[in-house]
Amino acid sequence: MKTDIRNLDLNLLKALDALLDERSVTRAAERLALTQPAVSGMLTRLRECFDDPLFTRAQRGVVPTMRALELAQPVKAILAEVSELLQPKAFDAATAEMTIKIAATDYALRAVIVPFMAALRVQAPGIRVAVLPVNNEQLSAQFERGDIDIALITPDSAPTDLHARSLYDEEYVCLMREDHPLSAQAGLTLDSFCAQDHALVSYVGGNFKGVTDEALAAVGRSRHVTLSVCSFLVLPEILRVSDLISVVPRRLTHDLPGLKILPPPLAIQGFNKIVVWHERTHRDAGHRWLRELLFSTAI
Repeated sequence: MKTDIRNLDLNLLKALDALLDERSVTRAAERLALTQPAVSGMLTRLRECFDDPLFTRAQRGVVPTMRALELAQPVKAILAEVSELLQPKAFDAATAEMTIKIAATDYALRAVIVPFMAALRVQAPGIRVAVLPVNNEQLSAQFERGDIDIALITPDSAPTDLHARSLYDEEYVCLMREDHPLSAQAGLTLDSFCAQDHALVSYVGGNFKGVTDEALAAVGRSRHVTLSVCSFLVLPEILRVSDLISVVPRRLTHDLPGLKILPPPLAIQGFNKIVVWHERTHRDAGHRWLRELLFSTAI
């Protein structure tokens, strides 16, 4: 019966290849880091599999039979295929073509995705990026299904079954138009801050209280929030055309002409932005490269 060498133990194929190259059981054993009796035992099994002596004794070592010589090229081809299979695929960013799906809030779009895309387009123009909204309740399931590859979130919303790495700590500042009545002040006082009409961002929509109100309540004060929006992206436009002021993350205030930044008159707890990803992409060379680029551009 004809033996399919693809069904053989990989170690037997390695032994056969070594014997064909070395023409000596002793040298084959040394090459394989095995004992001579172990290689002799493997040769016995090979002879049974192929119903052929494969090698005959000679004055110096062993001589392959015609059947063994016929097997030489197929065995090397299989071992080369296995070796290639076991090696991680090389990743070349300049020529790579793939799509990465990132879950991010509109805050992360401006603070993280903008600098990431600027670098990505230069280094890996063939990689496409799909940015999707964050759904904290479905995050684990989305990762398992492959619906998303990376999520930019805060630690309190991170599932414990995901890999995670911190990007940075964010702080809050007060933002207003350049010619706002308060803009001439050297610094905001708590009284002037509380006397103003405020705008805030509510991701869930409709909320008129946030971390600033928690900080004010801790010192027995409050403010008047007259506008609640669900996106940071529209906020600068609103502030430019009104007397509203807003407390926003500092990273959203870069390159905003016509607006002025002042420190808030009280301590407001910031937040930590993290990157999370699933085990299925943890070791992939392309995804590792993309995550490292994300880490290096989010400063």
